[in-house]
Amino acid sequence: MRELERRLEKLKVLVVDDEPYMRKVVRTLLTGMGVRTVMEAGDGLAGLESIRRNLPDAVILDWSMPGMDGPAFVRMVRSPETFPLPDIPIIMLTGHGERAKVIEAVEIGINEFLLKPVSTKSLRDRLAAVLLQPRPMIRSGDYYGPVPRRFSDVQRDSDDASTLVFLN
Repeated sequence: MRELERRLEKLKVLVVDDEPYMRKVVRTLLTGMGVRTVMEAGDGLAGLESIRRNLPDAVILDWSMPGMDGPAFVRMVRSPETFPLPDIPIIMLTGHGERAKVIEAVEIGINEFLLKPVSTKSLRDRLAAVLLQPRPMIRSGDYYGPVPRRFSDVQRDSDDASTLVFLN
C-alpha cells in the first residue's frame, strides 16, 4: 500500500468533464486519497490541449460532453502517429453503464471503466490498476491501446454493464 500512496502523491491527473460539479467531486476524491496535482478541462478539446501542455500521468474522462465526447477524445489520444502521449492511462467515468457502451469503451482503448456515482475506493482501485499493474499497449489492426481484458457475458440477454465480468 505504501507504494500506491507514494505514487498517488506524485501523480498528475487530468479530469475531463463538462459538468463543473462532477469535476469538483472527482477533484475532492483524488485529493482525499493523496493526489496533489489535479487539472481540469470542461470539454474534449480543452482536455487534448491540457495533455499536450501539462503532460498528466492519467486522465479521468466523462463519456457524454458537447462538442467532442469521451469516445472521440480517446480515439484522438490513441493515435500514436499524431498524438504526443498515446499511452496515457484513461479511466472512463460515466453514468452510461449499458453493455454496448462498456464494449465500445474497451474497443477504443480505455484502461478502466467506472460508473457514476463513484466511490473513493472504486476510483482508488482503478488508479492502482493503471499505476501498479499497467497493461502493455498494443497495436492490432485499427486498435491502439492497452491489451484488452477478456470479457464474457454472465447474462446474454441483458443490456446492463453489471452483467459483464472482466477477467485478468
